[in-house]
Amino acid sequence: MSMTKPKDNQTLPLGVLLKRELSTEKTPEKPDIIHAQANQSKKGEDFTFLKTECERVPGDGSTTFAVFAIFDGHNGPAAAIYAKENLLNNVLGAIPSDLCRDEWITALPRALVSAFVKTDKDFQAKAQKSGTTATFVIIDGMVVTVASVGDSLCILESAEGSIYCLSADHRLETNEEEVERVTASGGEVGRLNTGGGTSFGPLRCWPGGLCLSRSIGDMDVGEFIVPVPHVKQVKLSSAGGRLIISSDGVWDALTFEQALSCCRGLPPDAAASQVVKEAVQGKGLRDDTTCIVVDILPPEKPTPSQNPKKPGKGVFKIFRKKSSESSSHADNDSPESEFVEEIFEDGSAMLSQRLDTEYPLCNMFKLFTCAVCQLDMKPGEGISVHEGSSHPRKVRPWDGPFLCSSCQGKKEKMEDSSSQGRRKSE
Repeated sequence: MSMTKPKDNQTLPLGVLLKRELSTEKTPEKPDIIHAQANQSKKGEDFTFLKTECERVPGDGSTTFAVFAIFDGHNGPAAAIYAKENLLNNVLGAIPSDLCRDEWITALPRALVSAFVKTDKDFQAKAQKSGTTATFVIIDGMVVTVASVGDSLCILESAEGSIYCLSADHRLETNEEEVERVTASGGEVGRLNTGGGTSFGPLRCWPGGLCLSRSIGDMDVGEFIVPVPHVKQVKLSSAGGRLIISSDGVWDALTFEQALSCCRGLPPDAAASQVVKEAVQGKGLRDDTTCIVVDILPPEKPTPSQNPKKPGKGVFKIFRKKSSESSSHADNDSPESEFVEEIFEDGSAMLSQRLDTEYPLCNMFKLFTCAVCQLDMKPGEGISVHEGSSHPRKVRPWDGPFLCSSCQGKKEKMEDSSSQGRRKSE
């Protein structure tokens, strides 16, 4: 991405100058991020992405953030490899480059939705039938944002010992809401049948026989298998915490509490290896088994291996909701900073709903740019995401955001059958 430095005599808009001044008034101190991964391979379809020195503004070291991701492929590794190589670039391409940190964090959930859908659309254009889960974690300061499709899960243990799940499980076997959505969209959900009336195995959706309701790729299954991710964004306490991001090879064998307790007090490299070891010992190496452990620590604080938590079970808790009076995501010294705070969560599969943003977030994105593929369009060329919908807040077709004709076609395929299913049930 190229940037043009303004000439000395060039006058910048007052709004831009104020934004820069405000964004540099208080830059939160970056936590120490220590990470490691471990893997035992059965099929060779698990892929990871780990990068701690990403930059919101290229060349500006004060804008760094970290990304950790797992892609568990099926029907071949092609989709997992493609998502690993392209998803981050698609996220960055969906966020305007002139945002301050707080605005950037606020814009992340919509940008992640756009990036997942664009990655899926571009991969399907290659006419390959492979598919993949994707659990994509962005850490900026003490703010953690997780976008996920599939069953590769991310959990958090706070420094206070509470356990939180930051992703959604899109296995049909465990997610009744997704079963209802798929059947309402025209898909069939059932188990494999031996032909004699006996069924076995996990719930699958047909055609295709996929056990998941959301993924990237999978062009040979119905459009009710969508790439729209569940997104959760939280702010950790000033004491930090530990993330475990693993493929289903781990979660099929271990509960959240078991995964955390077996590695509590260990540094990330030993912790990741121990989680994989425990999972394989529990059920054998039936699937690719991959684990990423990320410790988010206050600067110059001892690592968990030097200051281990007391033995015992973690406590699974719900989040403290973000206060309506809070005006910033930046870390502060208020009492609220001693809790894990939920900033954002949305798991809707409706693309029109996920791209529809209210003021002031809607003003952060370019109006005449496709909200998915970022294609620049002339006024009047784009198609409103609200066209043909019965959205309760916005029904005018000239209201943005807008899609290009190609991305509108993708949206219609994903949503038309769902709309028909809802109308039949009314």
